[in-house]
Amino acid sequence: MFSPGERESLRQTLLSTARRDNRISGAALTGSAAIHREDTWSDIDLAFGVTDGFDVSQVIADWTVLMYEDYGAVHHMDIAAGAVLYRVFLLANTLQVDLAFSPARSFGALGPSFQLVFGASQELPVVSWPSSNELIGIGWLYALHARSSIARNRVWQAEYMISGFRNQALALACVRHGVSPNQGRGIDSLPTEITAGFVGSLVCSLDEAELKRAFRSSGEAIIVEVNFVDVDLANRLAKPLRELTGV
Repeated sequence: MFSPGERESLRQTLLSTARRDNRISGAALTGSAAIHREDTWSDIDLAFGVTDGFDVSQVIADWTVLMYEDYGAVHHMDIAAGAVLYRVFLLANTLQVDLAFSPARSFGALGPSFQLVFGASQELPVVSWPSSNELIGIGWLYALHARSSIARNRVWQAEYMISGFRNQALALACVRHGVSPNQGRGIDSLPTEITAGFVGSLVCSLDEAELKRAFRSSGEAIIVEVNFVDVDLANRLAKPLRELTGV
């Protein structure tokens, strides 16, 4: 396990390395450190702009070698979002290091968690949360697959789909209360009376009766949340959703 001191030392080392790399036009803290909400378990999140005229893929490749040879990376994965590539490293001491690379023209804040350390950043459109309509649509898609999974006795798939169904309802609650619906980040910031209402939607075993019970509970939870978005839509969805969940 890494210590906060080790994490901060590595972060400053990476920023110093970036300053010396003439291909890096700017660097920023992102994630929890940028909004002063780090705790013991936080990872390192850094964003780098790459100076025009340099090959972004070569810069990423060189930094990847550095992470493996000098800082104990054991594996990495990539997440692409527009012009930004996030290379996410797992270190041997279990520290996660997220390095985002983008051309200088695309280097800037995509949300509130961006603190420029050096260089220049661009004014970029802020990436918005998924819309309530999108969350609702994904919700009933999960419900359709939950029903068929239970009917086919595919119990692990059913658990996965029911949990996804419930999580869309929780995401709607997050949007309603102005906290992030992404990856469950805002759920623990919801009022306890809201989250208490979702306890019954947790799948507690793979028995068919339990799967059906949790499915029904999730269906009622999402109908409640859709009512806060659009009463007419909730009225239209209530009958098919209750038919899907067996209410």
